[in-house]
Amino acid sequence: MKKMTAFICAAALALSLTACGSGTKDNETVTIEISELAEALLDTVTSDTLSETASSLVPSIYYLDEEEVASAVAYASSGATACEVAVIESTSADGTEDVESGMQTRVDNQIELYTSYNESEAARLETAIIKSAGVYTVLCVCDDTDAAEALLESYGF
Repeated sequence: MKKMTAFICAAALALSLTACGSGTKDNETVTIEISELAEALLDTVTSDTLSETASSLVPSIYYLDEEEVASAVAYASSGATACEVAVIESTSADGTEDVESGMQTRVDNQIELYTSYNESEAARLETAIIKSAGVYTVLCVCDDTDAAEALLESYGF
């Protein structure tokens, strides 16, 4: 009986550990309009005025292979703040890991940059949200991460 209880406990622990993971959801049925989500994030969670980044520049800004990007919308601050919103549609769900990695590299580089002259913005970057669902990946550096998380959840992230 003790062996059976130990086995059940071990199995339960193993299952609970597999529930922990990155911000990636494997749900490939998520379908969004990327510009709509980006605009919703802009309206809901940022107080800064952000300018749209040319979609042709997105792969280089986020360290991505152009072949992996189906479409992208990105907005960034003029540099006064670290606020930023990017929504990228990958050509396949497998590409979202690369997009997340590229976005994390961008955030890490921005932290290093802002640390040298604006500590409060570097701290904001520490709470950057990077999440994927299906073929979509989002980066949001904003004023209200709780509202951003709620909005992303409503879109299936």
